Amino acid sequence: MKTYFRLLSFAKPIEKFAIPYLFATLLAIFFNTFNFTLLSPLLETLFSNGKPATGIMKVAGTFDFIARFQNYISYTIATVGKLGALKIVCAVILASVLLSNFFRYLSQRFMEDLRVHTLLNMRKTVFSNVMDLHLGFFNNERKGDIISKVSSDVQVVQFTVTNTLQVVFKEPVQLIFYVFVLFSISAKLTFFSLLVIPVSGFIISKIVKRLKKQATAAHESFAKMLGFLDEALSGIKIIKAFNSTARIKDKFDRENRYYSHLNRKMARRQQLASPVSQAMGIFVVVLIVWYGGGLVISGSKEFSAANFIMYIAIFSQVMQPVKALSDSFSGIHSGIAAGERVLALIDTKVEMVDKPDAIVLKEFNQSLIFEDVSFSYGEKQVLSHLNLTIPKGKTIALVGPSGGGKSTLMDLIPRFHDPKSGTIKIDGLDYKDLAVDSIRDKMGTVNQDSFLFNDTIFNNIAFAKPDASEEEVVAAAKIANAHEFILQTDHGYQTFVGDRGNRLSGGQRQRVCIARAVLANPPIMLLDEATSALDTESEKLVQDALNKLMQNRTSIVIAHRLSTIQHADTIVVIEKGEIAETGSHNELMNKNGLYRRLIDMQSFAD
Repeated sequence: MKTYFRLLSFAKPIEKFAIPYLFATLLAIFFNTFNFTLLSPLLETLFSNGKPATGIMKVAGTFDFIARFQNYISYTIATVGKLGALKIVCAVILASVLLSNFFRYLSQRFMEDLRVHTLLNMRKTVFSNVMDLHLGFFNNERKGDIISKVSSDVQVVQFTVTNTLQVVFKEPVQLIFYVFVLFSISAKLTFFSLLVIPVSGFIISKIVKRLKKQATAAHESFAKMLGFLDEALSGIKIIKAFNSTARIKDKFDRENRYYSHLNRKMARRQQLASPVSQAMGIFVVVLIVWYGGGLVISGSKEFSAANFIMYIAIFSQVMQPVKALSDSFSGIHSGIAAGERVLALIDTKVEMVDKPDAIVLKEFNQSLIFEDVSFSYGEKQVLSHLNLTIPKGKTIALVGPSGGGKSTLMDLIPRFHDPKSGTIKIDGLDYKDLAVDSIRDKMGTVNQDSFLFNDTIFNNIAFAKPDASEEEVVAAAKIANAHEFILQTDHGYQTFVGDRGNRLSGGQRQRVCIARAVLANPPIMLLDEATSALDTESEKLVQDALNKLMQNRTSIVIAHRLSTIQHADTIVVIEKGEIAETGSHNELMNKNGLYRRLIDMQSFAD
């Protein structure tokens, strides 16, 4: 229940929707119950002998409104005839049905508003927390699992939570109204007939006992399928290049079969609850007809024939709330299982949280300093006691063997991670004392994978500065050597680049990314070997764009090619998480150390 009430908190302010829902539902229940009670006066009108009906006055003390109406119809029959009474009964039936449906519509409308409001709040909270999480979280989680929680699981939760809330209020109240009328007609018969409810509830609880465990497994299996789908779509070229289509299909099919098997088992258990409750209800109705019908035939004064038929009609409806409650009880397990997965994602702590008195870094004037910095992923040490000073306006190239820690060092600069020990300072200020956004505001990034959003070229360039004018975007594109090819596309700057920019070539994507960085105009540039995957012609264009980008800026470059680094002010050679050598290209070549060996092998792969 703790999980349920926490999930329900996403419906706040719940009273905005719950109060009008309660009023509308109560009125809908009243008129719905009244519809069935009109059976008795209708039958009295059609089949009475014109004398006042028997078995009605007994009801008057308990359910006065209905009893008064029945007595009024009986009086009308005796005074103005059956036809006049029939007109009155038909008019009341029509009005009651219209009112019951009108208030039922209002209650459903208010509940749908609550459902949408809950979904909005929950999905907003989940996505917001995901976006705030540190990069290390995404390295350890399947993308498909995260997508499943944000989309599918949230949908299951909001429907189950609000549906249960609706059922828990509406159905017991409806049941109380029905039972109230049944007791008004015959307390003895009602005591006997209602024994079916606790027996039915006990049997249903045994049927749905294992549903939560199966629901959890089903949600996890669905998340795996989403992960397979994401990997397959992202790596479709590799899959086809290595003739692995059949193997990938088989992998997806195995998980799909397992997921379907779990859903089938859950559905069987859930669907069994309804027939059990209905079968027991019919069994009791048969007993009521046998016992009550015998009383009517024998001329008992317990109730009239019209009231007995009304009793059977109302009791047949008693099992509807019971059925709805049992269905809700069996379905809540799936919602709670999905809710626990969603709450686990919400509860994942955000590591990069600004101090209450965090300083906003307004400008970069002096240097970026690493003091005895160490970093590890779990037990794997990546950087060890690293000391480095990056003066303003200088170009620093990071080189070294693969796995040496260059990319990790680059990720520490915009504070994607915090070092496990040591300190990073900018202009003498400790990173941990600064607002994270103000640090990243001073930096621009061009990565090797040249990621673009599925949007227009214009919006991709303007991503770092959404309010940029067309002139500013075009100027940035010209500096990045992108303007000419953009004009040759179908719609110029308004051309959509496709998923991850796949409608553009590698060189074109990279130049758009450089234009994005140019427009941001940060004082510090972080370049993760932006030319390593390009052909010679594209590399020249991109390298020229990068040279323009790095002018009058502080640049930190992960380098794999000699052409990229030989003009750097300082080259930092990193091996096994430590700085092995530093100096200019000529100085390091003269040392005849690791850098010289790397140059000789031309092995600058990160």
